Amino acid sequence: VKQGRADAVVCAGHSGAAMAAALLRLGRLPGIDRPAIGAVFPTIMAGKPVIIMDVGAIVDCRPKYLEQFAIMGSVYSKYVLGMEEPKVGLLNIGEEECKGNDLAIRTHQLLRKNSRINFIGNAEGRDVLSGQFDVIVCDGFVGNILLKFAEAVGEVMLQIIREELPQGIQGQLGTALLKPNLKRIKQRMDHAEHGGALLLGVAGICIISHGSSQAPSIFNAIRLAQEAIDHRVLERIKANHFKKSPESVASNSSSQE
Repeated sequence: VKQGRADAVVCAGHSGAAMAAALLRLGRLPGIDRPAIGAVFPTIMAGKPVIIMDVGAIVDCRPKYLEQFAIMGSVYSKYVLGMEEPKVGLLNIGEEECKGNDLAIRTHQLLRKNSRINFIGNAEGRDVLSGQFDVIVCDGFVGNILLKFAEAVGEVMLQIIREELPQGIQGQLGTALLKPNLKRIKQRMDHAEHGGALLLGVAGICIISHGSSQAPSIFNAIRLAQEAIDHRVLERIKANHFKKSPESVASNSSSQE
């Protein structure tokens, strides 16, 4: 990818090693302080997924990192997921502006002041899959826990559905009639259908998949990479990041104090 002989790289393995290799070989995009791993989650609203930034790249974040995550996530949501004006939320323990730890409070102020981000407020855990938000930002520590919990819930729900389907000949006939519906349920809930997560902020398209990924996951990871290439995600992130508004310049300065 660095030499231009490939347009993207798909890694199935340790996310930390993949991120380190991408940073070492590709480097960061100009103006991006830290990369983020963005994972796309289904929501209760069909055709309206949400991207979570970050799910494991940076566990200790500064407010300006989360502000950059919001910009990158908004670009991906708009140009790849098709959300006209992505709604951004900050994962927190309450809706009120004063809720949360120091990182959450300071990040809320940055996002609210940045005119390039359609920030609509804090998102509680129950809001993540509600369809109310198109982009949700958090540090990698919280995001990674959220990712693995959501994957586990999806697997549990699919297993419950399998166990509760009626048995016997009549049950098999009923299941056969429901097969198209069950297939769609699996596609919406199975994390393998999403292929992997995007490492946004590095100077190249990089997709990170589970080390235990099977053929369907790898196939979807490659599809994810192709979508990022086709929609010129890197170029659009660079263009949006350098559209500096006065509010953003001031907020970036204050976040470094």
